[in-house]
Amino acid sequence: MPGREVEGPVEIALVGDLSENKTPLCEKLLEVESGGECVLYIDSLGGSPYVAMAITTLMLIRDLRATGIVVGECSSAALWPFAACARRFVTPYSVLLFHPMKWQSEESVGRAEATEWAKHFHQLESDMDHLLADMFRVPYEQIYAWCNPGRYIPGRELAEAGLAELIELRPLEMMRKKRRR
Repeated sequence: MPGREVEGPVEIALVGDLSENKTPLCEKLLEVESGGECVLYIDSLGGSPYVAMAITTLMLIRDLRATGIVVGECSSAALWPFAACARRFVTPYSVLLFHPMKWQSEESVGRAEATEWAKHFHQLESDMDHLLADMFRVPYEQIYAWCNPGRYIPGRELAEAGLAELIELRPLEMMRKKRRR
């Protein structure tokens, strides 16, 4: 409701292709006070690595205390904002895809520019994978093993690896009975 005071952390849906949702996602993150709390509900197939870095950079330089909850899929570029969260949650049904970056260009470029782009792309992929390992607080080799050739990691496995906390989903009726007690 307009004009209503919001209690608790700002809730943000990080859903769909990050590239298509860059502006509203960045605006929502900027609405969170520096050093403030927010909750990211994630169901994203990823998108541009540059958009992932923009979102992650906003979270880190503004010292946001984000809680990430993978409510569906967290794949590809969506992994970076999730890893930047102070607390991370998954369900047994969550899935996370780790894979090498995909090079895609629809532009006509000359050989010299393509050569420079290939060098940049290789360095970008390496730098981003090292950052991902740092944010998850795991050895780089773990991220590399998951990315090459690419693995779908179920929520339970990610929790067992210590990278997130597992939320067990229960039927609503069971939850209602528990509240009545």
